[in-house]
Amino acid sequence: MPSSRTPPKALPAIDTDRCTGCGWCVGVCAPHVLSLQVLPPPSGQPQQQGRAVWGPKRSQLHDANGCTGCALCAVRCPFDAIRMVRTRVADDMVDAG
Repeated sequence: MPSSRTPPKALPAIDTDRCTGCGWCVGVCAPHVLSLQVLPPPSGQPQQQGRAVWGPKRSQLHDANGCTGCALCAVRCPFDAIRMVRTRVADDMVDAG
């Protein structure tokens, strides 16, 4: 069933090097399209008792189609780890107008 919702003009791009996994962005995300995910361990990382040691948590956009582009996540991030990136759809709309 086609959606009547206008696609967002921009989507959050998360810099995993700056993200600390604090979860503030996840807390302000009204459509719940952000989540904290555990990063896989870097290649070559030693194992503990035969199991790989997992990396830290980082914020991730897990549902781009559900994002409204409100930018509350970018505004709330205390580490400037999130920037809004214009979507191709938004660029096409500007070119057509």
